[in-house]
Amino acid sequence: MNAVPFSPRRALLIAHNTLLEATRQKLFAFFALLALALVLGARWFRDFNFGAPELKFLADCGFGAMAFFGAALAITATVQLFFSELEHRTALTLLAKPVWRAEFILGKFLGIVALLGAFCLLLTALLATVLWWRERELMREFPEAFAPGRAISYASVAIAGLLQWLKLAVLAALTLLVASFAQTQLFTVVTGFFILVSCHLQYLAQDAYVRTGSWLGRVVGGALVSILPNFQLFALADSLAMADAPPWSQVARVALYGLGYIAAAGALAVFSFRHREL
Repeated sequence: MNAVPFSPRRALLIAHNTLLEATRQKLFAFFALLALALVLGARWFRDFNFGAPELKFLADCGFGAMAFFGAALAITATVQLFFSELEHRTALTLLAKPVWRAEFILGKFLGIVALLGAFCLLLTALLATVLWWRERELMREFPEAFAPGRAISYASVAIAGLLQWLKLAVLAALTLLVASFAQTQLFTVVTGFFILVSCHLQYLAQDAYVRTGSWLGRVVGGALVSILPNFQLFALADSLAMADAPPWSQVARVALYGLGYIAAAGALAVFSFRHREL
């Protein structure tokens, strides 16, 4: 293998096959249909928003569906697509050829990221369409309320969808890291969901790290803050979808933050998989 240079083309071929395999499975269609049903259903359940503005309620439902079902898709698709290669021995056959293990990991990750990108693009486009349609109806019914102009910043909606995709890519990279050394799919799925919850609650560990007076609490809190990404940062545009778009400098910082975790998790996954017995 050392005699063969690393080839991005081989990694892209593996990514293409991974994406084709994912589209042939019913997992993507299942989660996509559930998310689409929730986004469309929010249009008729808007009366149960407990007083929140209707457009904000629709936006929150759309982002919530994207986050929840997208996270479930990121974990289960990563686990299923990775372990299917091991269980069917296709990974062993592939790696017996002049293919680096790093190319295999990178190709799997890129295929999963493409799948998640299609999911987020579909949901973002549908959400923007529903918001635009309902906003036009409200503008006709209550023109005085929209005298300053439209209430929705569709640039924020697009940025929110992009950041959701980046967050799901980080989650997929962390799940792939676990899969690179785990022996069973169940362990990897459970650990993936544990990582998901921990990353969403990371800010609590950060608060405890700042406020605690115990050295042990500071060590544990500091370790969690350093190791796990804070998924709350990726909701930057969600809260601003009804106003102006967030500054591009903030979006760039969050993007670099996510890409840094993806690079670190990917490097560790390659290192772990290189030392794994197949």
